[in-house]
Amino acid sequence: GVKLENKLKNRQLKQQNVAKKQRKEQKKLRQAVKDAVIRTPRPLETYRRRPGEKEGEEEFLETLPTDMMEDGDLQQMTAMARQASFITRDLSSCGPVHGGKKRTSDVVRSYEKVPRKMARTEEKEVIHLLPIKDRTGVIPQIVNKPSEDEEEEDEGPADEPEEGEPWSLAGLSAAEREQLRAQKINQMKLRIASLGSAIISDPVHNIKRLKELRGMLMESDPCVAVTIRKLVMVSLMEIFKDVAPTYRIRPLTPAEKAVKVKKETQQLREFEEGLVSQYKFYLEDLEQTIKDWKQKKKKRSQAVGFQSYRSLAEVSARCLCELLLALPHFNFHNNIIVALVPLMNDPVKKVSGMCCDAFKKLFHQDKLGEASLATVRVISGLVKSLNYNVRPELLRTLLSLRIKEVEMKKDIEDTAPKKKFMNNKEKKKQLSRMQRKWKKAEEKLDKELLEAEASESKEKKIKLHTETLNIVFLIYFRILKKAQKSVLLPAVLEGLANFSHLINLEFFDDLLNVLQSLIQSGVSISVFQSVHFFMLIFVCASGDVLNIDPLNFYSQLYRMLPRLHAGAPNDDIIIVLRCLDAMLTRRRKQVTLQRAMAFVKRLSTLSLHVLPNASVGILAANRAAVHSFPKCDFLLDNEVQGSGFYLPELEEPEHCNAQNTALWELHTLQRHYHPVVRQFAVHLSRGAPSEGSAALGVKLSRRSPVELFGDYSVKDMNFNPPVAPF
Repeated sequence: GVKLENKLKNRQLKQQNVAKKQRKEQKKLRQAVKDAVIRTPRPLETYRRRPGEKEGEEEFLETLPTDMMEDGDLQQMTAMARQASFITRDLSSCGPVHGGKKRTSDVVRSYEKVPRKMARTEEKEVIHLLPIKDRTGVIPQIVNKPSEDEEEEDEGPADEPEEGEPWSLAGLSAAEREQLRAQKINQMKLRIASLGSAIISDPVHNIKRLKELRGMLMESDPCVAVTIRKLVMVSLMEIFKDVAPTYRIRPLTPAEKAVKVKKETQQLREFEEGLVSQYKFYLEDLEQTIKDWKQKKKKRSQAVGFQSYRSLAEVSARCLCELLLALPHFNFHNNIIVALVPLMNDPVKKVSGMCCDAFKKLFHQDKLGEASLATVRVISGLVKSLNYNVRPELLRTLLSLRIKEVEMKKDIEDTAPKKKFMNNKEKKKQLSRMQRKWKKAEEKLDKELLEAEASESKEKKIKLHTETLNIVFLIYFRILKKAQKSVLLPAVLEGLANFSHLINLEFFDDLLNVLQSLIQSGVSISVFQSVHFFMLIFVCASGDVLNIDPLNFYSQLYRMLPRLHAGAPNDDIIIVLRCLDAMLTRRRKQVTLQRAMAFVKRLSTLSLHVLPNASVGILAANRAAVHSFPKCDFLLDNEVQGSGFYLPELEEPEHCNAQNTALWELHTLQRHYHPVVRQFAVHLSRGAPSEGSAALGVKLSRRSPVELFGDYSVKDMNFNPPVAPF
């Protein structure tokens, strides 16, 4: 406050001094003009002439008596009048007539003292040139300044440039314009590079150059505006990533500002204050660029057209994504999250995919959970505000959350901190003086050890993860309750299956009832959605969250297997493989042999008409089922076990008599074009041995069905390993 008051007083004093000087100069100027008007050299006759005698001046001269003068006197007077030495000379500037050339310097000096502009001419402005000197003295040179109308007349009907085009490029060809544009871009690149290198080399002293570099975001030349703005955006992003400290900068309190500090500390404070302010303005510029693109607003300068808004917005979004990942600890990180989350639902796939990938990486690298919690809160508000009309990719980003441990209600008492230290009364009653002294030292050491183990940060991490998971489940349950026909249902079921082991037991009964009512309500559910639904049920059942035998869900999955897609989009196969692992392998004690053999037979039939990677995964799942149920080797024998015959069209796995059939599909698969499928078929046809010639190698035996499905994928239109031509 004192500095501001002193600055204000100094400014007022300066203004008063300047005004005083101006008044003095104006006074001197008026006096000089007045003296110059008086001292203007005029002939003697002009002083004798009267205003009323202008018209009859010639007649008056003719009437003068000439007979009183002789001819010699008349000639002498005429010669003296021609010289004009004593009649017309400048009495104010010239010295005596008899001075000669000795007075020339005084004449020039006295002329310089006279103001150049003798009198103001309202009609036309004049330009004062350097004076010239002849026998009669110094002659001032004055030229009238041409008006704007005269300039327009002199220019004539010249070709005007197009609107938005600079005048310097008006008469140039396309090649010359492109050459000039390239030259200007190179110049601006050098300037950006010089400013950036200066800031990075010494950020504390050169932090003010950030403002100069950020001012280049307002480039007004339409020829290079888009390119220069993109270069400046990316350059500023890299500079902030390098210059920003590894801590959050907080504003100083008035008490801290009033304290006198060292010079180095003051420089550091100024650097931090300037960095935060410029970083804030930079983020506002990026956000405003995106808003202008979304709202299709035309800027004042008109230097950037509507078609260029999209490219500028894409660069702005990319810069925000980079800062989101690089500076999660720095200021305004939550503001970046608020700006980027709506772009995850953008109709432009490039922008939405870029933002979704950025948040997936953020979830992976967020160890504590603060950034994840802030992001999930914004996503929840966005989904609710848009009435659940969002892209499924937005919800699938939540699958990348690193939530492995939460705070359950039943574990609150167990996880509550127990009383470890004695109070003073207990110490006095139970311990002696020396023992109290040793106890105090031990407690101090224990506290230091607890701080070293970071137990406090672990409790904070669990608390953040618990709150994050509650918001995620809130999003999922809202969609299940209010948007059952939405395209978000597969993503919701997949997310619930992913976090099912973290669901509280008291909520799972209600969730199961909602899912059962969803199937029985007649809502049209696709195969892909049904697969996710079964995945959720079986994962929860295999994790001992619900101790029931979901026979109805076994039958529905068994009925749905032949309807899986056999073409290129076979993403539902990988979910089926996960369901089979949770249903047959993990719950082998709750599954009957009839049910297991029915699934093995139907999966073998399914492996005949799917892609090679899906066949490998299904055969690997059959191998795991054969190892879990050794009596499935009945399917490799031609003998009939019991009465009846196999009913493949029956939708109940318990009553299809699968024990009375054989896996004849394995003989067909032994002639498959893919070598790995042939290897698995031979392995299963011999009872899936772990040793011998028919045993699988280490590379195949230790891989799960899901991993094998991904290893031999044909998305790139290439077989792995290459298929030999027939």
